[in-house]
Amino acid sequence: MKTFIFLMVFGSASLICQAQSVVGRWQLVKQSNCVESELGEGEASTQEMVEDMKGLSGASPQVLELKENNTGEENTKIISKKKSYNSKSFLYRYQAGTLYFLDKKSKTIIDGYTVEKLDGDSLIISNATRVCETKIFVRIK
Repeated sequence: MKTFIFLMVFGSASLICQAQSVVGRWQLVKQSNCVESELGEGEASTQEMVEDMKGLSGASPQVLELKENNTGEENTKIISKKKSYNSKSFLYRYQAGTLYFLDKKSKTIIDGYTVEKLDGDSLIISNATRVCETKIFVRIK
């Protein structure tokens, strides 16, 4: 009976720890930048201009895969294709609520993001140097 209780507690603890991990595949669902926050809720023409700028950026479903060995890959998925394109590999480090992206050769920090929220199914990060830049990801399988 003690063994059963120990296994139940240990299994529950491992599920909780697993839910707080950044390891996995994440899809970008929303991204805000400093231009939007500086323009504010102005005229309708300003909002139209922001939407046009977003359309020109060629925004496609970005998928960020963070692996256990501190490597990662960012790519763009196309619905009609099995294979993704625009793939970029990188190194990362998650430490004390901050997600650092590193250069592959020199292993120096390229960019840093503050983790605002990390749940089992969502990840919200903001750029450490420009807080107005926020990215919202959902976990995919």
